[in-house]
Amino acid sequence: MSNANLARAVPSINRADSARSAAGLNLSRVEKSFGPNRVLRGIDLEIEPGSFVAIIGKSGCGKSTLLRILLGLDTPTNGRLEFHDGEGNSVAPDARIVFQEPRLLPWANVLDNVIVGLGSDHQKDDARELARQALHSVELSAKEGDWPSQLSGGQRQRVALARALVSRPGFLALDEPLGALDALTRISMQRLLSEVWRERGFTAVLVTHDVAEAVHLADRVIVLEEGRIKLDQPVPFAHPRRHSNPELAEIEGRLLAAILGD
Repeated sequence: MSNANLARAVPSINRADSARSAAGLNLSRVEKSFGPNRVLRGIDLEIEPGSFVAIIGKSGCGKSTLLRILLGLDTPTNGRLEFHDGEGNSVAPDARIVFQEPRLLPWANVLDNVIVGLGSDHQKDDARELARQALHSVELSAKEGDWPSQLSGGQRQRVALARALVSRPGFLALDEPLGALDALTRISMQRLLSEVWRERGFTAVLVTHDVAEAVHLADRVIVLEEGRIKLDQPVPFAHPRRHSNPELAEIEGRLLAAILGD
């Protein structure tokens, strides 16, 4: 089968099926200190399963530390973090992350780079089929046999997103995943990320310095300041969103004012 036919043949993931695995989370009085440095100072936050939340703020406000705690890479000094399903039952989130750098294996082709996201628990044929579904979701079916060096920056980041999605996580953390892209590629990737989130139904938490990106993608934007939540701003507009929407620009202004202290 040709790559073009393969792209048409691989079905997209049904959102209703995948949404059942989405993991919400509750943070209660979460603190994190490194010696005398208190980075997080009592974070209370509830995120519903299947929602998209962005975290913004000045450098050093605690964004990355909070994301590492959500992923289990750091342990809170104090407080509690729990993941739950739509019924409120505790669940294991099967969390994944997409970094700013794609971190692809240069000696593996695109398909094999995506298969890495499955670990070693799948049969070869099953793993390849799941990887092809993930590549289909990020519109890269035709590139499965290419090497990372043959791809553009945006394409490499799409492979990284497919690698994170291939295990169908209930929770996806995004750590400045579009920060290294040029402006037009970044807008294209925002569109793709929004489509994949709406199709697959996972819970997403995005850390970004780009206020416009946060408002374009998220249903809520959290402003952190010195380890505390300064503003929890809803973005009550349907997806997909237009960058030229003046109502979104008004929310951006409100968020910028909170960050800059205006």
